[in-house]
Amino acid sequence: MFLRFLIVGFLVTLFAKGFTQEEKTKGMYFFWGWNRAKYTNSDIHFTGTNYDFTLHNAVATDRQTKFALDPYFHPAKITIPQTNLRIGYRLNETWDVSFGDDHMKYVVKRNQTMPITGTIDGVNPAFNNTYNTGDSIKFTPEFMKYEHTDGLNYVNFELRYRYNLMQLIAPHFEKIKVNSISGLGIGFMLPRTNVTFSNYPRHDEFHLAGFGLGAVQSISLMFYDHLFIQTEVKAGYINMPDIRTTPYKADRAAQHFSFLQWNFVFGWEFKF
Repeated sequence: MFLRFLIVGFLVTLFAKGFTQEEKTKGMYFFWGWNRAKYTNSDIHFTGTNYDFTLHNAVATDRQTKFALDPYFHPAKITIPQTNLRIGYRLNETWDVSFGDDHMKYVVKRNQTMPITGTIDGVNPAFNNTYNTGDSIKFTPEFMKYEHTDGLNYVNFELRYRYNLMQLIAPHFEKIKVNSISGLGIGFMLPRTNVTFSNYPRHDEFHLAGFGLGAVQSISLMFYDHLFIQTEVKAGYINMPDIRTTPYKADRAAQHFSFLQWNFVFGWEFKF
């Protein structure tokens, strides 16, 4: 569904460009908003001094904060919800480059039963075992809590192409623009991973864990060439081979998965 939406949006943008003459305009913009996210199931590989095991086909969800003025618009709490921040530079009327943070949240669902393989030894007698293919374990709080909730930070650069669809029907109407925007991005993952594993101390610190790739299709409604509101659909791939799980440097986790994100943002553009 997303790929068709992205392809159609990009083709419409390129097709429409042939009907009008491009105006060279530079500027900058910024936007802020919120997101919902979906994740594919993933295998999570844990390694440490006394263990080397993999949880297979783990189910994870995002974590939405209930909408209210506090914390969504509270200056000291606006980063608590799942948010999007982006600053961009307009190269001309159609192309821009930008830098932003997609602050998602990722929570492995509690009490799910999942396959497990590998060895746990000397951690907790209740879980010490050699697990083979066909074995499973219940993901209880006593065994583990695993989440990137502050958050699953995809810090990325994007190249975006936009076209004002209003020029197709009202080429001389400039007060409102309806922009179709398509883009590609690449960046790094800086999660703050909140983990409690059996008897180990809790760990919750930012750490450079891997990289991400993404593609986005947006529709933007711009008023008087400055104020805009925008809805986006973004899909991508995340690979984190170096996730910190405990205060001890030898303890690590690794996983990779795909994500689908829906964003609603608002912002302001400055013309040069």
